[in-house]
Amino acid sequence: MSALLAVSLIAPLALLAACLRPAWRQAVPAWLTVAPLPALAAALVVLGGTPLSVELPALRLGLTLDLPGALLLGVSALLWSAAGLYAAAFLERTTARLRFVVCWLLTLTGSLGIFMADDLVGFYLLFALASLPAYGLIAHDDNAPAWRAGAVYIAFTVLSEAFLLMGFVLLAAGDPLGSIQIRDVMAALPQSPWRDGALALTALGFALKIGLVPVHGWMPLAYAAAPIPAAAVLSGAGVKAGVIGFLRFLPFDASMPMAGELLVVFGLFSAFYGVAIGLLQSRPADVLAYSSISQMGVIAAVLGMGLAIGNDDTVIAGAFYAAHHVLAKGALFFAIGVVAMTAAPHTRPTLLLAAVVALGLGGLPLTGGALAKLAIKGPLGEGLVGTLANLSAAGTTLLMVHFLACLARLAACEPPPGIALGFALPWRLVALAAIVVPWLTYLAGGGSLGEALAPGALWDAAWPVALGAVFAVAWLRWGDGVPRLPAGDVLGAMERTFHSTYSLGAATERVDRVLRHWSPAALLLVMIALVLSAAMTI
Repeated sequence: MSALLAVSLIAPLALLAACLRPAWRQAVPAWLTVAPLPALAAALVVLGGTPLSVELPALRLGLTLDLPGALLLGVSALLWSAAGLYAAAFLERTTARLRFVVCWLLTLTGSLGIFMADDLVGFYLLFALASLPAYGLIAHDDNAPAWRAGAVYIAFTVLSEAFLLMGFVLLAAGDPLGSIQIRDVMAALPQSPWRDGALALTALGFALKIGLVPVHGWMPLAYAAAPIPAAAVLSGAGVKAGVIGFLRFLPFDASMPMAGELLVVFGLFSAFYGVAIGLLQSRPADVLAYSSISQMGVIAAVLGMGLAIGNDDTVIAGAFYAAHHVLAKGALFFAIGVVAMTAAPHTRPTLLLAAVVALGLGGLPLTGGALAKLAIKGPLGEGLVGTLANLSAAGTTLLMVHFLACLARLAACEPPPGIALGFALPWRLVALAAIVVPWLTYLAGGGSLGEALAPGALWDAAWPVALGAVFAVAWLRWGDGVPRLPAGDVLGAMERTFHSTYSLGAATERVDRVLRHWSPAALLLVMIALVLSAAMTI
């Protein structure tokens, strides 16, 4: 069974190798849906109670799959498989197919492998593989918005990896035995002289990946620019590379109140900020991007609470919540593509199913989202943080109603010839999985049906959704007059500031040219050099 871990990485790489041969290249898109299935099988084995571990000496890579990793790997593999079917249909209608397929398979390899890596080097390499090749997916359309989104994404990605590299070096330096196994460096962390620096740098790297405010600007641009299948996997599975990073590298077995509270503050701020700015968007993809910022903020708040009190149970709770988000967000991006290809009179079934999935993100009772909310109730507690998390669920409901209104306006004005099965089937499969899979996982893990359906649990799930629905009615009635904000919000100001430095550079060059032809300038430079030399000898 442990060989499944190796096959999970080999399968997409084998398809990548097949692209080298022109005779096989045309058949590769049809196999995209098959490539993630070994990873799905491995996740099911672990969820069944059998941990898996394997060493790959040729690659100098060790793979281990535990319960939190299996939760995220299973749903990510399911989403990637469904998205592969959608991508195969998409590639029949687009150009630059080879580049898309190559970037898809590389990103898939990293996105699945990151949940299994058990050492620092392997984790870093797979994290990079899950991130850098995604540029080709985001910039696939070869137009100005896609180029801008890709450039911004790469800038944030490289910055994230730079922080991680520095953090991992400090983590490795803190182990007196020189091990690079994640479990070893984390066990040695409490006594490490580099503990605070290592945690700060790694946390910054993962915060960039999950889009916590204020380092969130790349996410709306990337998700809006990417084609639907790419946006679905990046928003659902790709961003979870940051979540698994927090789960692996935060010391939940030790109480760190200050660090935990700081993560809670940034998480809750992101949760409300994502809702507020998302309401000022008019394109469904932009709304979903800000919803992801909000949901990642909730996860950060949950993990921060666990870190503050040293609660190991937070790991499973955070993984379960994130697993539901993988499926729900992937399904809603598929819904955008399906609705855009459907005539307005025939969108009702799609919109109805999309409404159930979307409101599930707010905790709609009996949905997978209600179970996800139940899972994080313990770590969040009943105090101020728990209350704010419930209010953020109400805000998510409001934002999802706004998304559904934007989605309905996206319907095709004229009846298209028909929707290919490759587009409709992934949408229905992942939407149903977002509702059913959390229940199956919850019950298989020993969860009590009576606890999930208890009147108190149903009320805790229902009242934030009801409150959000009330706000949504008011927003739909009077919100049209509110000015809209460009996707990326603060990023626009950052770009303008950066562009304003161009004139400073040009002015510096002009001054330099003048000084080069001014004889006193040469004497002045010599004097400065002499003064500096004298200062160095003191």
